[in-house]
Amino acid sequence: MPTETHESAGAFAASPPPPQPDPPAVVKKLQRRRRSHREHGTIYRAAFVVAGAVIVLGGLVMLVLPGPAFLVIPLGLAILSLEFPWAGRLLDTALVHAEQAKEKAANTSRSQKILTGVAIAAAAAAFIVAAILYDIPVLPV
Repeated sequence: MPTETHESAGAFAASPPPPQPDPPAVVKKLQRRRRSHREHGTIYRAAFVVAGAVIVLGGLVMLVLPGPAFLVIPLGLAILSLEFPWAGRLLDTALVHAEQAKEKAANTSRSQKILTGVAIAAAAAAFIVAAILYDIPVLPV
């Protein structure tokens, strides 16, 4: 007696992927630049690779040391993306996430803004109290 097992098609069916947001204007401009960059000579392109690598490494150092790492690293990736597809994909993803974060920050509610202000005021008050109680020199006098 043959037995047939039927899996429910709807139980395991994958939902369609969400629509991709339109890339920011800077991503579109960079994609056009990538196409024209391939027409330059080897020395010119090698100089871009070296400059991009130095800038990315400098940005990575700025993650530990003071400096604008979150501005420098994407700049280096933009230079490297002219030559390497992996850098372009990484940069495009980072720029899309940055655009989404910008929109999310712009859409904060009034209560979130008030809570942020209260948290900043509490942190400043805690610093002042600690400076007074533990005799931390705040200003070099």
